[in-house]
Amino acid sequence: MTITTDPPNRAWGTKTTPGEAGQAALSETDEVSWGDPSRTGTAFDFRTDAITTPTLRQLAAIGRATLNDDVFGEDQTTTALERQMAATCGREAAAFAVSGTMANQLALGALCQQRPYGVLADASAHVVGFEAGGLASLSGATMQPVRPANGLHLTVGDLEVHARVDEEGGEGELGLPWTACPTRVVSLENTAHGNVIPLAELRAIREWTAQRGVLVHIDGARVWDAVASGRAGTLAEIAACADVLTLSFSKGIGAPIGAVVVGSGAVIRRIKRLRQSIGGGVRKTGLLAAAVREAVLENFGPGDVDVGGVFSVTHDMAAAVTRMWTDRGGKLLRPSETNMAWLDLASAGVTAETLNGMGMRNGILIAAPRIVLHHQICAKALVSLEQVFDDILVRRKVEGADGPGAFGLRSKGCVQNI
Repeated sequence: MTITTDPPNRAWGTKTTPGEAGQAALSETDEVSWGDPSRTGTAFDFRTDAITTPTLRQLAAIGRATLNDDVFGEDQTTTALERQMAATCGREAAAFAVSGTMANQLALGALCQQRPYGVLADASAHVVGFEAGGLASLSGATMQPVRPANGLHLTVGDLEVHARVDEEGGEGELGLPWTACPTRVVSLENTAHGNVIPLAELRAIREWTAQRGVLVHIDGARVWDAVASGRAGTLAEIAACADVLTLSFSKGIGAPIGAVVVGSGAVIRRIKRLRQSIGGGVRKTGLLAAAVREAVLENFGPGDVDVGGVFSVTHDMAAAVTRMWTDRGGKLLRPSETNMAWLDLASAGVTAETLNGMGMRNGILIAAPRIVLHHQICAKALVSLEQVFDDILVRRKVEGADGPGAFGLRSKGCVQNI
C-alpha cells in the first residue's frame, strides 16, 4: 500500500471550505518564512538535518487536515497516515508520536515486558546518550552499551561477544549466571551516524536474535537515508528485520514535527497505551499528520523506496564536502556514506570550538566534528564551508610559523592566532 490521496476534509471554522481555508492560510503568511530556507537560516545550517524549513505545500496540507480527536481514534488524517506507513513498511499497525525520542522510548517500553531486562545498543546511539536516560526512568531497563568492533555499527559478531543470553536456559557452564541481567532487546540505529547497516547484516542479526528469544528495535530516524543509499533494502525489508521500527519525519524528510512506530497490532496497542501514560496522547494530531504526509510525498515518495531524488542530492553534497576536506589533506573519523561528513579535527590541529566559530564568521552554522547535509543547504553555504576548510587546512600550512600549537588565520592581510 502506498500513500495516496488526502482523507476526507474537515473545514477550519464553519464558514469556509477546506480549500478556502488553505488559501487563506497561505495569504496570511506573506511575512512568515514557510518555504524559505534562506530566510529562516536553514540553508546555511550544517548542524543537523532536523533543521529544515517546512514548505508551503505542507502548510496547504495542514489547511486540508481533519480536525477530530486522535485520543478517541477519530482523526481521519492521522489514522490514514498510520495505516499507510504500516502498509508501506509491511507491518500490521503504526502509532504516531510527536518526536523520534518519544517513538523510541515507546517502542522499547513496549518490548520490555519481562523484568529484569537489558537493552543492548551501540554505545554512541541516540537511545544511549541523547534521550535523557529515558530507558531507565520510563521502562526500568538496563542499558548495555557496546562499542562496535568495526567502529561503525553493530554486527552479529558484537552480539556474540556482548549479548547476555541464556543459551541453555539455566545456571551452569553454558547458562547465564543468575547475577547477570539478560539481554532482552537489541536496539540498532540505521543509519548510525550516517553509516548504513547493510540489509544482509540486519537479516543476520534478526536470525541470531530470533534463535535466542531476543527482540529487535531499529531506530530509523534516518532510515530514509539508508534506503536511498541502495545498500539497506526497502523500508519493508528493513522493517521485517525488527519487532518495531521507528521513523522520524523531521530528519531529512523535512516535516516540522512527528515520528511513527510500526510493528504488530499487539505491540502497537501497548505503545498507544504507553503513549497516553506519558502525555503523548494528542488531540488534533491531524494538523501534524497532514504536514508529515505531504513531506513524505515531496521528499521520498509514496512507496517503500526513494523516488523523490532529494536524498540522492543530499548524499552527493555530503560526498562533495568530504572531497573538499580530504583533497586539502584532511582526514575523516568515519567514511561518508550518506548525508554526513565526520572531520578528524585533531589531525588538523583545530578544536571543534574554533571550527564552529570560524563557521559563524563565514555565515554558516556548524556543530563540529560532524557536518550534516540536508536538501535545503544552498550553494553559497557550501562555498562558505569550503572557505573555512581553506583557512584550516591550506592557510595553516603557510602560516604555521606562528608557534607551537597555533595556526594562523589570514584576514584582510594580517595573521591572527586563534
